[in-house]
Amino acid sequence: MTADNALDVPSLRTQLALSVPALVVGVSSAVGLFAVDELAHGIEHLIWAALPEAWGVDPASGWWIFAILSLTGLAIGLIVQFVPGHGGRDSATTELVAPPLKLSAVPSLLAVTVLGLAGGVSLGPEIPIIAFNTALMVALVGRFWPVISSELAVMVTAAGTIGALFGTPVAAALVFTGIVATFKAGGALWDRLFIPLVSAGAGAVTMRWLDGPQLPEPGFPLIGTPDAADLGGGIAVTVVATLVGLGAALVFPYAHRFFHGLRHPALYITFGGILLGLLGVLGGPITLFKGAQQTADLVRNHADYSLWTLALIIVVKLAALVIAAAAGFRGGRIFPAVFIGAAVGVAANAVMPAMPLGLAIACGVMGVVLPVARDGWVALFIAVVVVADATVLPVLCVAILPAWLLVSRTPEMLIHEAPPPVAQGLRAGQA
Repeated sequence: MTADNALDVPSLRTQLALSVPALVVGVSSAVGLFAVDELAHGIEHLIWAALPEAWGVDPASGWWIFAILSLTGLAIGLIVQFVPGHGGRDSATTELVAPPLKLSAVPSLLAVTVLGLAGGVSLGPEIPIIAFNTALMVALVGRFWPVISSELAVMVTAAGTIGALFGTPVAAALVFTGIVATFKAGGALWDRLFIPLVSAGAGAVTMRWLDGPQLPEPGFPLIGTPDAADLGGGIAVTVVATLVGLGAALVFPYAHRFFHGLRHPALYITFGGILLGLLGVLGGPITLFKGAQQTADLVRNHADYSLWTLALIIVVKLAALVIAAAAGFRGGRIFPAVFIGAAVGVAANAVMPAMPLGLAIACGVMGVVLPVARDGWVALFIAVVVVADATVLPVLCVAILPAWLLVSRTPEMLIHEAPPPVAQGLRAGQA
C-alpha cells in the first residue's frame, strides 16, 4: 500500500495480510504505554513517598508540592531547550494523531513525559505516548513491513495506543471515525477502520492484562429509565460543564502566547512549574497529576467535600490544565478534563441530591471533555466509561445537543500551526 492509497478500502486478502502486523503493533503499543507508565509510577513513588518518608516530611504539605512542581518545570524546561529533540512537539499544537517524530526526538520526549507524569503536572499521557509509540513503530514497520505506508503505520499505532489508554477498541473506532470518514476514498467506513481496530483491540486486551484500564470504573447503580427530572437535570449539568470547559478553551491561546512570549523554554516552562506549584498548594494533592486516580478518589469520597471545596478544586484544576498545556509541558488534555467534569458532576449532585450521582458525573464529564477534545463521539464514550453505565446514554444523547451548539462556533483548545507536507494525509478533510 502506498501513501496515496493507504486509506483506500483494502481487499479482503490485504486485510488478512495486514492483520498480523496490526496485532503486533497493537500489543507493542500497549507494552510501550505500560513501560512508560510504570517508569513514571516508579519516579512518582520516589519523589512523593520514598523521599518524604526518608526525610520525615509530609508530601501533602504546601512547600513540598511547590518545590516538586517548580523543580519539575525547571527540569523539563532545561530538557526542552538544550537536549537534542527538544522534548518533541509542543503538545499545545498537537492533535492525538500526528505525523511521526524522528527517532532522535524520542529520548527527550520520553524524559519530559515521565517527569511530567511523575511530578504531578496536570496533563494526561495520551499525546506524548502516541507520539512515542508512533515514532518507534513507524521505524520498525518501515524496516520489517516496508509494504505498509507510514500513514497507515501511524494510524494503526495510534489506534493500538488509544485502545490501550481507554481499555477498549471502541475508543479508537470513535476517534478514527472523525478522521477517515471525510477522506475521498469510497467504500464502507468499516472496511477502512478494520486494520486500525485490529490494532486497537490488541492494545486494549494487552493493557488490561498488564495494568487494567487507565480511567476509573466506579460502577454506580444503573439509573434505569430516566424521567423528565433526569433529562432536565442532565441538560443543565452538561451545559454548565460545557461552559466550564469553554472557559479553558477561550483562555488557552492567550496563555500560550504569554508563556511562549518569554521565548526560552527553560524560562517559561520553569515559570509554569512555579505557577502549578502555587496552584497545588491552593488546591491540595487532589488537584495534582493527570487526574485518573484522583477522579476515583473524588467520586469515592464525594460526601467529604463541601460545595465550596468542590468549586475551589474545579477552578484550581482548570487553571492548572490551562497553564500546564500552555507553558510547554508535554501531555494530553483529556484526562484532566475528565477529573474536572467529575468534580462538576459531584458539585451538581450536591446542589440537586435527587439527581443520580452517576448521571450527574457522566453529564459533567461529557460537558467538559466536549470543548477540550472537540469530539462529540469521544465525549459521549468517555462519559459512559467513567460511570460504567450505558443506561445514561439516552440522557447524554439529548444533553449533548445544546452543548454542541455552544461548542461548535468557538475556538478549539489547540494552537494551530502550518502542518508539514507529510501531515496532510493524516488530517481529516485534507485528503
